Amino acid sequence: MITIGVFAKQKILKEALCSMLESNDEFSAVAVTSDISGLAEEIKESQFNILLFNMYSPNFEEMRFLSQINSSCPRTRILVMSQSNDEELILKTIKSGAKGFLDANAGRTELFEAIYTLRGGYDFYSESITHMLLGKYLKKIKNKEVVEEEPGVEALSQRQIEIIRMWGNNMSNKEIADRLFISVRTVESHKNHIMQRLNLKTNIDMIKFGIKNNLIEI
Repeated sequence: MITIGVFAKQKILKEALCSMLESNDEFSAVAVTSDISGLAEEIKESQFNILLFNMYSPNFEEMRFLSQINSSCPRTRILVMSQSNDEELILKTIKSGAKGFLDANAGRTELFEAIYTLRGGYDFYSESITHMLLGKYLKKIKNKEVVEEEPGVEALSQRQIEIIRMWGNNMSNKEIADRLFISVRTVESHKNHIMQRLNLKTNIDMIKFGIKNNLIEI
């Protein structure tokens, strides 16, 4: 069971998110206080696996809170939801300790995938955010600012290479599962094994690997 604390200042949004999460038998969702000053203690006592944190704009108090949770409750992984795709907000939340970020276009499937990914020990970012961060990476490649030492394609099986190619072509876990006649959970398991084998931490790192090794066209 994955325990999830849900923080949102609007009661109706908090209740809607809890209801959606509770529809999954593997999730236990709890609406936490809307008062950020008492939130840290509540999280420490409840030992949530994931904190789903709804945010609207860069706010010093909220960023400081994320940093505090990241240091005092390292087992609670923070997943930020925001209406904004503002690059400054995204980078600030990552710097403050968020392990995942979902934008306004994220739906139920992507939310569930983000939770499973964070629970597995990896970071997760929405597609638009992934493209933004990859844009920075590609610019560095163009300017020859990137020097990386990492395992090569030879460390992967043919099935793992196939999954990287399909995922890099914007196919969802469900679409990959349907194409390969396997379950979504098996696709997630393959991704986790790829990351472990290549010493990667995020989906973005996996795309970077695919680009660098000519598995993904840009």
